[in-house]
Amino acid sequence: MNWYVLTATLLASSVEFVEALTIVLAVGTVEGWRPALRGTVFAVLSLTVLTAVLGIGVLQYVPINVLRGLIGVLLLLFGVKWLQKAILRFAGKKALHDEAEAYQKQIGKLQATKGNRFAAQATAFNGVFLEGLEVVVIVLTMGGAAAAYPSAIIGSAIGLVLVLAAGLMLRAPLAKVPENVMKFVVGTMLTSFGSFWAGESLGVAWPGQDLSIVFLIAGYLAVSGLIVTSLKNRPSNQKEAAS
Repeated sequence: MNWYVLTATLLASSVEFVEALTIVLAVGTVEGWRPALRGTVFAVLSLTVLTAVLGIGVLQYVPINVLRGLIGVLLLLFGVKWLQKAILRFAGKKALHDEAEAYQKQIGKLQATKGNRFAAQATAFNGVFLEGLEVVVIVLTMGGAAAAYPSAIIGSAIGLVLVLAAGLMLRAPLAKVPENVMKFVVGTMLTSFGSFWAGESLGVAWPGQDLSIVFLIAGYLAVSGLIVTSLKNRPSNQKEAAS
């Protein structure tokens, strides 16, 4: 069991599942649960086929060194994107993500087309498919580069079970989940894994092998913290700077 991969996929997939759950709950609340569940099932089936095609038809035939290089770059792009948003949010330069607010916005959009069950089903499908697609990419890349598909799949499965269980019990958006913190952590972890595997593909001999990932995570967290502090102390406009 690769605990690095399991933890990273668990956190990353949980964030995506929370956002998908919010959309499905909004559809179920406005139009009923049949279109919400139909859209969800169709999206899950589509993602299953896509995972099989990419996992078996492509990744299995790419040399591991080349695969790690490609995956390292992909994870860096994913990680830096998540990390950039998290830094801006914690620095007060971008609004924190609010799942309750996102739920109300989705409710408003659905009420504008109330009665159109096909549109509601399509909304559930799009929400689950797009959020699930990121989970598929993360599971395939993390599992492929580390040769640890079981750990990646188990991590995402645990995330799915936890989010579904909470959603079924509450039947409300998971607004109290520390999603902004989770995105910060996930962004840091993906950036660290991306750096590690991209470096390996270029022949970098990391000291301590996999243990280097821990130091990369600590380093990226420290740098991110410094950037957040710097942005907080930076005046937002020229007037503030003059005062």
